This record gives sequence, structure tokens and C-alpha cells, in this order.
Amino acid sequence: MAELRTVKHPPNRLERQLERLSDVPSFARIWYQGVVLRRAVPFTGTAGLDFLQMSRQRVEVGLKNDKKVQNHIGGIHASAMNLLAETATGMVVGMNVRDDCTPLAKELKMAFKKRATGAMRAVAILTAEQQALMQSSDKGEVNVQVTVTDEAGIEPVECEFVWAWVPSDLRKQVP
Repeated sequence: MAELRTVKHPPNRLERQLERLSDVPSFARIWYQGVVLRRAVPFTGTAGLDFLQMSRQRVEVGLKNDKKVQNHIGGIHASAMNLLAETATGMVVGMNVRDDCTPLAKELKMAFKKRATGAMRAVAILTAEQQALMQSSDKGEVNVQVTVTDEAGIEPVECEFVWAWVPSDLRKQVP
């Protein structure tokens, strides 16, 4: 895997909200982080996503194989897998997008390769170059790398997500 370099830029709104959790005891921080993030994206709470790691470079999101997200054969439903990968990629973009911009999912591709077993995790990564682009431009798009694995460490799906960002004032003009 390529080395992850840190890009220096002022913290954006999402990062500032998460920084406020530094005073929360470490054993409870992930739970409180989930509360903050579920307020931003309520559907993640409905599905029961767990936000395991949040940084500008890497976001890891988990999903237990609970009844509410299962398909007819007892595995995690394809739509829940999509939500898992989309949330990880969207959050890593959200950690980097400037406050005057709004991230938008533009394109996704999912190829189902193997049957998933048990809980799943998605890890989304942005390169230093992608982070710098998001800071230097008020409009653009990036292909966000994401890996989805199941409890056995197998990658049952291959995903590709393209995220765009636009100036926040343009969001009001989008039909």
C-alpha cells in the first residue's frame, strides 16, 4: 500500500466537530463520534454503521451482520454493503472538503465477487494529491479508493466511487 502523507490545511467543519471529542474519555470517544456523525447523516444510524477511524487520509467504517441489514441468505444485504462503502468514501471526502464547498456522490460501481460472511468493514483512502486538490479548488472530482472486507478478511465486492465537490452556494441552484 502507498504511504499515507499528511496534508496540512486548516480543519474544516467536520474535523472541528470531531476535534471537540478530544475531551471525551478514550473508551467512549468512538460512541460519541458515532452520535455526531449520525446527526450529519441520519441513515447511517438506521443501518447501524460504526465509525471506527476518521482522519483526513483514512476512514474506516464497520457494519455488524445484524438481522436489520441481512439479505435472504443471512449475509449483509447488497444495499447495506453499498451504504458501508459510500459512507466511508463520503466521510473521507467530508474530512477534506473546504467549508465553502459541498461534497456530492457522482458515480459508483460495485462488482459482487464472492459471498460475504459475518461483519464487514470499508476503508476509504485519499492520497495527498487528492487532498491538496480539494483544498486548492472550489470545484472538482476524485476517484476515492475503498476496500470492503468481511469477517474472514475476504473482499466480497470491488467498489469504485467518484465524489465531486461544488461551491456551497451552487448547491441551492441544483434542481
